[in-house]
Amino acid sequence: MRLAIGSKRQEKGVIKVADLVAEVERKWIRNIYLRISPTDARIRISAPMTMSEEAIKRFILSKEMWIRQRVKRLCEQKRPAPYEYVSGEVHYYKGHGYTLKVVYHNGPAKVETEGGEYIILYVREGATKERRAEVLREWYRAELKTLLTELIGKWEQIIGVKANRTTIKQMKTIWGSCNHRTHNINFNLELIKRPVHCIEYVVVHELLHIIVRLHNDQFKSLLTHYLPNWRIIKGELNKLYI
Repeated sequence: MRLAIGSKRQEKGVIKVADLVAEVERKWIRNIYLRISPTDARIRISAPMTMSEEAIKRFILSKEMWIRQRVKRLCEQKRPAPYEYVSGEVHYYKGHGYTLKVVYHNGPAKVETEGGEYIILYVREGATKERRAEVLREWYRAELKTLLTELIGKWEQIIGVKANRTTIKQMKTIWGSCNHRTHNINFNLELIKRPVHCIEYVVVHELLHIIVRLHNDQFKSLLTHYLPNWRIIKGELNKLYI
């Protein structure tokens, strides 16, 4: 959840502590936030506009061991080769790996699953890699939209809240975000590749931000009430690759 306070003016810069280099973005927020990008292991910090550079350095030092461990783990993980969207590749859907079959035909482009083992991508002869990627991506989007509609409806009734508008976006560093004021929620398209119980955790997490804006003790208490094993699910969700 992200909520701007007052002016939307932001300031960006870099702060170095020993050999740690952090990208710092100052915003009109009350608290400081740290995240390590899962795609490139960059250290990113969002800090209040009024927070001094020395205070930010002290914060980095207080998290130094965790930062180093996280960066090391991300750097050591094997990166998969970029997709070419050709037959034989393994693509993920709802937590399971499927072998891609590309079938050329004269009809409309479409995607189907077969036997829990194959994703079949139907495209016209000569379809470019970009076109094949687009067809699969839009299928993913439609599948995630259907699943989210079901899960959001279920958990709105359980929690007693109502989301206003939900959107699906390609996001690099977060699985979802909720505007506490408008009750609008964004979900990361990549979620459709994760297990359904992980997607459900993100739905519950974001819906609870309608009640509690920050990740404070009240928020964690509510999350534990509705999903007692949320920490385990979160750890599974945040694996770089599945």
